[in-house]
Amino acid sequence: MSTENKVFDAGPDEKSEEGQELQRGLSNRHLQLIALGGAIGTGMFMGSSNTIHEAGPSSMLVYAVIGFFLYFMMRAMGEMLLSNLKYRSFRDIAEDLLGPAGGFIAGWTYWFAWVVAAMGDLAAITGYAQFWWPEVPKWLPAAVLAGTLLVLNLLAVKYFGEAEFWFALIKLVAVGALVVVAACLLFSGFVSPDGQPATVENLWNDGGFFPKGFGGFLRGFQIAFFAFVGLEIVGTAAAETKDPERNLPKAINAIPVRLALFYVLALAAITIVIPWREVVPGVSPFVSMFSLAGFGAAAHVMNFVLLTAAASSDNSGLYSTSRMAYGLALDGQAPQAFKKLSKRKVPRNALICSCALLMTGVVFQYTSEDIVQAFELVTTITAVLFLFIWAFIVVCYLVYRKKNPELHEKSVYKMPGGRVMCWVVLVFFAISLVILYFDEDKRAAVLWTPVWFLIIIPCYFINKKARGGKSASAQDVAQ
Repeated sequence: MSTENKVFDAGPDEKSEEGQELQRGLSNRHLQLIALGGAIGTGMFMGSSNTIHEAGPSSMLVYAVIGFFLYFMMRAMGEMLLSNLKYRSFRDIAEDLLGPAGGFIAGWTYWFAWVVAAMGDLAAITGYAQFWWPEVPKWLPAAVLAGTLLVLNLLAVKYFGEAEFWFALIKLVAVGALVVVAACLLFSGFVSPDGQPATVENLWNDGGFFPKGFGGFLRGFQIAFFAFVGLEIVGTAAAETKDPERNLPKAINAIPVRLALFYVLALAAITIVIPWREVVPGVSPFVSMFSLAGFGAAAHVMNFVLLTAAASSDNSGLYSTSRMAYGLALDGQAPQAFKKLSKRKVPRNALICSCALLMTGVVFQYTSEDIVQAFELVTTITAVLFLFIWAFIVVCYLVYRKKNPELHEKSVYKMPGGRVMCWVVLVFFAISLVILYFDEDKRAAVLWTPVWFLIIIPCYFINKKARGGKSASAQDVAQ
């Protein structure tokens, strides 16, 4: 069955009860910043200190390697999305190529992964707020943020895009400022109060570029994966983007250069000015850098940036979960109330439900004695689920190449490396999962994650039975 014959060719089921469809309200600048902002979050501003602690100067290579393989995953997704502009997200691709079971598992897993990720960030919001207002109730900052984001998303998709644009811009300015400050300190011959000079030689003069050996280099991966969660949101946003044939390739193609500039260059800047042994795990190296430069308000500014990064993650989570629930509902794989669009053409019910679920992140503040451990568990589960999602996208591409060779031949945006590179990427994902398992702090999360699949797979058969053995798409395809 070719892609061109599927239900995604704008049948009546793709519309709400009012006969509306999702609106293409995201512009090129929105998509460009969403693509970049999705790859820069709290994992960069906070997690990079742990990565440097484990891998030393080679931490920049950790982010480069992960970014390299994820770029090919994004190219695979880009080619498939552009092969049929009626695809709303990669879930539709899975539904088309792997059948109803593939769409159900991919969609709900992506939904759950974002709920978990956003819950963790929403819980962290309280910590950032209490930096300024120690007496604020734990639930209040989360409630204010969730309510604000819900209103913005309910107004129109362009307001989600606008919020994400400015969130991403703040993060980019912070990273750019770090690099500029590091360059100024380097060329001015800066020497820290404890006698450590800023020099390029810091990249290799204390144990070499791999000071903790290959094992330390691999441990750096365990922390870095979470930093890339959200990179694939460009694909979810494609259905609401103006001129996707032009803007989607531009956003994906810019990923390698931007990751090199904003990850590799930033980490190089940090380790050149601050010897890697001096980087304190759990303390943002951005604060340390700006403090060394004599910027007294560094802690306050970076707390604001961290607050922005967490808000950006929750904004993305609210958007992604609502659109995924909307797509699942259209195919009869989620409550039908979720496919109802408001007059502003946004999935109102799905948004409200997603927001209510995100608020459960506040529970972490009251049930965990150690919020750091709880947050680490959440982020590791998220990383494992996204490894599955990313691998699922690559598997879909292999099936796409087999089932629709004519679409691949006609494509003007072919994935580089083709099938061979797909297998290389899948091997990398498998190795990454093994790396996570062998870290004692991450192992529990890796072992708990399969429980989700023990739940969601039976749910598919229950849903199938409830619908008389047919999925919505199977009924609609009727050739």
